[in-house]
Amino acid sequence: MSDAMSTRPGRRETKASVAPFYALTPFTMLDFPGQTACILWIAGCNMRCGYCHNPQIVLGKGTIGEDQVLEFLGKRRGLLDGVVFSGGEATTWPGLARFMAQIKQLGFAIKLDTNGLRPDVVKRLLDQDLLDRVALDYKAPRALFRKVTTVTAFNRFKQTLTLLCAQSEVPVEVRTTVHTDLLGEQDVLAMAHDLASRGYEGTFAIQQAITGKDCPTLGNLPENRRAIDQTRLAAQSPITLEFR
Repeated sequence: MSDAMSTRPGRRETKASVAPFYALTPFTMLDFPGQTACILWIAGCNMRCGYCHNPQIVLGKGTIGEDQVLEFLGKRRGLLDGVVFSGGEATTWPGLARFMAQIKQLGFAIKLDTNGLRPDVVKRLLDQDLLDRVALDYKAPRALFRKVTTVTAFNRFKQTLTLLCAQSEVPVEVRTTVHTDLLGEQDVLAMAHDLASRGYEGTFAIQQAITGKDCPTLGNLPENRRAIDQTRLAAQSPITLEFR
């Protein structure tokens, strides 16, 4: 997931209830493949991953309201193709489906970044044809899920994974962030085998956690003591991996 930028429309909402967005990144060509897009960063999260590099979003409050975002997007019609909903965790916002529908009406494609803990929300978004792409964070195998995320909710994540793998209309990317104090090569291979058993044919992206004194994270993790063994993973994985 990308770092949140502090670019924000000028005025602030006076009520936190109408300001779900912590920040707005006005332009990206990296976060929505094939699309020029902006990123909406929704404040709050239902996980507390130690390597999270957006602690200010996870623990912070929104300062940008819906009207400000719609005003911004109104001026970007014909200039931007899509909108990425990220965070934090976008599916924790009760107004997500309603607001996505408004953005769809403006003609923008929508990508959702999610940790998968709200399968009910993801199903609703799929059923309402609101999603054009999904990036799902596969945090860890079941045995290590609580260690990595601090929550005991693997079954809810599994429901979302099953749901996304069972459909073919919306492209899905699965990604895993690796800090070698938390996950090793065998853990990544276990997740790759799980995906293969589900018939998953999309990208499985492996990204090294960036931590240490110069990169503060939610759990203040130390620097990775070693890099993940990409050669071993590529040779032993049953599906294609993409290293980032």
